Amino acid sequence: MVAIGGGGYVPARILRSFLKKPGAPNIPIQAIGLSLYESLGTDPVEKPGTKVTRTQWLDLSSLEMANLIGKNVLIVDEVDDTRTTLEYAVRELEKDVQEAQRKAGREGEKTTFSIFVLHNKDKTKKGTLPKDMVDQGKYIAAKTVGDVWICYPWEATDIDEHDALSKAQETST
Repeated sequence: MVAIGGGGYVPARILRSFLKKPGAPNIPIQAIGLSLYESLGTDPVEKPGTKVTRTQWLDLSSLEMANLIGKNVLIVDEVDDTRTTLEYAVRELEKDVQEAQRKAGREGEKTTFSIFVLHNKDKTKKGTLPKDMVDQGKYIAAKTVGDVWICYPWEATDIDEHDALSKAQETST
């Protein structure tokens, strides 16, 4: 599993608990850091940026990358907003795994990438995913929502306030 940080860390950890088979070892979670959001001036709300920035990546020569070769790899993030970050992650991970395969002499092993997001925003996307990924059900969103800002519980600095706002939102709909 590859979690896109920071938002994909918590869903990846939860998924690992549900995907683990009894008696099997834990599913390893690799972490990459990508950012498309940027704070604009004094506005406390982040806005989508225009360029994906790598804040953390897998070392091409490391065991982390070698462990992806020949595996089914699930890329996890919390939200598919513009799809730009997911497009970047898939493209760059595929490229890096192919390079690691070449260097390790393991070109014959097939690595398959899939995506899981908690929320897919129902809007026109700027990024694209490989056609076979979408057509073969390798893209899964737990829920499709409107184009709204989502505040996850793990982002809250005051969980009581978060719960009160959530409850108020539920009763108003």
